[in-house]
Amino acid sequence: MPTRELKLLDPQERRLLDQAVALLSGLRLAVLTGAGLSTDSGIPDYRGPQSVPRSPMTYQQFVGDEALRRRYWARNHVGWRHLRRADPNMGHEAVAQLEQRGLLSGLITQNVDKLHSSAGSTNVIDLHGTFDLVVCLQCSSAFPRARIAEILEDLNPGYLERESDAGDVAPDADAEVDDTAGFIVAPCPVCGGMLKPDFVYFGENVPKDRVADAYAMVDAAGGLLVAGSSLSVMSGLRFVRHAYKAGKPVVIVNRGWTRGDEFASLKVEVGVSEALSYLAERLPDLTQD
Repeated sequence: MPTRELKLLDPQERRLLDQAVALLSGLRLAVLTGAGLSTDSGIPDYRGPQSVPRSPMTYQQFVGDEALRRRYWARNHVGWRHLRRADPNMGHEAVAQLEQRGLLSGLITQNVDKLHSSAGSTNVIDLHGTFDLVVCLQCSSAFPRARIAEILEDLNPGYLERESDAGDVAPDADAEVDDTAGFIVAPCPVCGGMLKPDFVYFGENVPKDRVADAYAMVDAAGGLLVAGSSLSVMSGLRFVRHAYKAGKPVVIVNRGWTRGDEFASLKVEVGVSEALSYLAERLPDLTQD
């Protein structure tokens, strides 16, 4: 999937980004990214200025309502193929460049699309899981999403062809598909139990060890750079508060209000890909002790 070229920055945007460079220069950074970074890869976000209002399924709805679970799996069956075809954009590549230059303590992403890893980032905490794994809630077995797709295709022949004109796909691979009533959900190949995409759903907690590792990344950094997240959920906001309480500079790059604005040393309302590329070009290498 092609990514668009970067837009030219206007003078005010450059001034803001130059302030960010001045604030972050000489520091090893922790980076926290959200869905706004992947919009340039063709994946609509949840809460950006142009976003279509969505009501993501909660964990309680998924496990407690068979009809809703069927609807989710049908939409996910269509949507995950869209995420699989998405390519990293210049923002993902810029973060990978910062890591390769030794400027990052690590990367925390709220996205499940794995585009950071595809761009070359290696020290990545996928806070909310990844789209390419499925887990069984009964026996805890894990399966590649591609294997479950084959099973779903066998159970629902022709479904993908009939729904090939699905609308927007959300960051969690939820496609706009209406005809879901007859969709057959795959059971666990091992025990016959309930399968769930390996995402952290709304109403579900991020695993404690994953949270601890993310806090350690922030502790090891001299500053925090947030890119493309509205910070509307606590799973990401807590790291902004943590850095703020530790007296570390926090730079937030996001168009529109975020829940962490009051903790930001600097708010930069510039396109995320443009901003990250600008910072990657201008942040100096760290001096050796």
